[in-house]
Amino acid sequence: MFFEFGIKDIIDIVMVALMLYYLYRVMKESRSLNVFVGIMVFVVVWLIVTQVLEMRLLGSIMDKLASVGVIGLIVLFQEEIRHFLYNLGAHQKMIRFLKFIRHNKEKKSVDRETILPIVMSCMNLGKGKVGALIVIERGIILQDIVETGDCIDARINQRLIENIFFKNSPLHDGAMVISKKRIKAAGCILPVSHNQDIPKEFGLRHRAAMGISQASDAVAIVVSEETGKISVAIKGKFQVRLSAEQLESILTKELAEL
Repeated sequence: MFFEFGIKDIIDIVMVALMLYYLYRVMKESRSLNVFVGIMVFVVVWLIVTQVLEMRLLGSIMDKLASVGVIGLIVLFQEEIRHFLYNLGAHQKMIRFLKFIRHNKEKKSVDRETILPIVMSCMNLGKGKVGALIVIERGIILQDIVETGDCIDARINQRLIENIFFKNSPLHDGAMVISKKRIKAAGCILPVSHNQDIPKEFGLRHRAAMGISQASDAVAIVVSEETGKISVAIKGKFQVRLSAEQLESILTKELAEL
């Protein structure tokens, strides 16, 4: 029996293929590839039983399992789903275009005032081997992270940053969040990345920086307490052993994209 096959069907097949490929990549990155394969096997068997063989009893049982299984998968893979939806909505070209129209001139005039105190404080903290973790908010609002720490809401100041991360400070171990050219909070708790590719010499600060860079578009700066070296995590990737010039260049480029 012949059936019509048009451009709409081609688009349908391509979109399903792209969706399955993206799900495969997400599962592979989260080390859940076996779960993905198991789901695909279940779906294929389900379709054969219900659509091809038309087995009513087994088909109804599998229908119930599928409806309950969807809820279970949402609970099980809530982080992956959140990451997928974030990537779906965070199209950087559109964000940059819209914010270029509204804020481009203002950002160019204040970037240096925002960046230099951060760079200088990180260099001084590194020389003294004082650990620090600074998160700079960009497109994704970090209010939930801010609420885990102590509110400061002060303008960006080199001495203030150094005093917050001073070894005897009660806020020393948490993260500082900078938003809209102000230090919003300190002592904040960040999600920790469980990525196995992070070098073993990196400590909890680096894992927290990686975690927030994976969960949002924030820029996370880490000063190592052991070595004094400066690293930056952006979009789930580290740039390590940075000099003052390199750190300033990275921040200038990334904050200019706001």
